[in-house]
Amino acid sequence: MRQHKHARGTMHRGLNVCMKAAPHIPDVSQCHPPPPARQRHLIHFNNAGASLQSPKTLQAVRHHLDLEERHGGYEAAALNAAALQLPYTALASLLHASPDEIAVMGSATLAWQAVVYGLAWTWRPGDTVLTGVNEYASNYLAYLQLARRTGARIVVVPETAQAELDLTALAREIAAAPRRPVLLALTHSPTNSGRIYDAAGAGAVARAHAVPFLLDACQSVGQVPVDVQAIGCDFLSSTSRKYLRGPRGVGFLYAARSAWDLLEPACIDLHGAEWVARGAYALHPTAKRFESYEISFASKVGFGVAAQEAVDVGMDTISTAIAKVATALRKGLQGVPGITVQDRGRRLGGIVSFTAADTPAEVIQARLLEQGINVWTSRAPSTRIDMEDRGLDSVVRASVHSYNTLDEVETFLRVLRAVL
Repeated sequence: MRQHKHARGTMHRGLNVCMKAAPHIPDVSQCHPPPPARQRHLIHFNNAGASLQSPKTLQAVRHHLDLEERHGGYEAAALNAAALQLPYTALASLLHASPDEIAVMGSATLAWQAVVYGLAWTWRPGDTVLTGVNEYASNYLAYLQLARRTGARIVVVPETAQAELDLTALAREIAAAPRRPVLLALTHSPTNSGRIYDAAGAGAVARAHAVPFLLDACQSVGQVPVDVQAIGCDFLSSTSRKYLRGPRGVGFLYAARSAWDLLEPACIDLHGAEWVARGAYALHPTAKRFESYEISFASKVGFGVAAQEAVDVGMDTISTAIAKVATALRKGLQGVPGITVQDRGRRLGGIVSFTAADTPAEVIQARLLEQGINVWTSRAPSTRIDMEDRGLDSVVRASVHSYNTLDEVETFLRVLRAVL
């Protein structure tokens, strides 16, 4: 609604697979060094779950924990105050926002819920919530709960034949609603597939009809350039642990200044608001109104370092490296007998999903893990509408990052053939 190399050779257990140096992304490897786990001969293709942290991020977390051990928790926060401010400035730079539009929170889910449940205070029977086919389970569960609680209705905007959000249908659903929809909430890139929606296109439709727009960018921030000004979203939620390569247990919310008065946060405490009189309170004058006082301060420090590393390396550099590895992986999978790549869409990112004709996804995941390769299984309940529409029970999710290499892709494909 806004107006405005290391070289290495190793024998994996049970399989004769050799890995070599990978100099094809030198800019990333020099500025964004591979994580320590790479030295333990691990192929980590589960970055959509939690990426491996850089040495600098790990050092920052450990340093803050050491300060807490030596000085005490409150005192460590005071001593490390500058590091605790870094997430705001780094994320603002990454997103083309202002630091006062950033709230650092315990998770992306908490950030998302603070907006949706805050907005829902005023929902009433017949109100319309618009969302997409690939919406994540945690988000859709909230819609179901709030629909039951408030009488609001959930409208799923269809996709085009090319697996893009149907912007014409979106405009049509807005026009057909009994009154202006109370929310458009979309997932930028789903958990179970590589496609990346046209968020800016959706934002343009939302702005044209003055519909509040919340973008779940858990899988896109840190993977592709995300510009909140170009997208035009009122709110954006995301996490530290995925493509930003930060610690677990911390996330963030972007809340545009123009959207601050659209709602009160779902919950407030003495950090997000001030008790100004016995019968009165005042919200924090920035997006920090969405924050709570307690959070893992060490994780917050590490998050700032990780976000700043993404800024320093540059999202164009990172996204180009990810796309190169993901494209090679998809192409290679197409040559493995019995494998079907399940990614659809005009724009595909670093999440590569596939199925095998005769082997369940969970079995493939377990067999690869035995060989030192991390992938994940996305099951239908995580994105039920999309998975049911495509007749899928589960998919193997292999998600790559800029520190992954073409040699790792070759090894992955060789091992996959052996374990099928």
